[in-house]
Amino acid sequence: MAASKPLVKKTTAITEKYTKTAILTEIATNTDLTRKQVDAVLNELGGIIERHLKKRGVGEFTLPGLLKIKAVKKPAQPARKNVPNPFKPGETMDIAKKPASTRVKILPLKKLKEFAQQ
Repeated sequence: MAASKPLVKKTTAITEKYTKTAILTEIATNTDLTRKQVDAVLNELGGIIERHLKKRGVGEFTLPGLLKIKAVKKPAQPARKNVPNPFKPGETMDIAKKPASTRVKILPLKKLKEFAQQ
């Protein structure tokens, strides 16, 4: 027997932005799940992402093939005095200190980049 190829599903472009309800309905109609089950899955996914990015968590979550979410720690910036003002040449200015912070960085992976090219 010849090996069967995976079915490639033809997709059409969506012309309007989906709301959460529309997303839940679309997934529910395309799968054998109810809207309530799809909502539970998405809520659990959100919880898993939160636990990965929390303070003592891994700091990184990957949705395979689609995207990678990272928690990036930005160090504190000290105050600086007499810095040249880029908007008014010849004048100086003071820059206030900034506390350390954590930023969320979302990186698209190969499959997501391919979606945008099609």
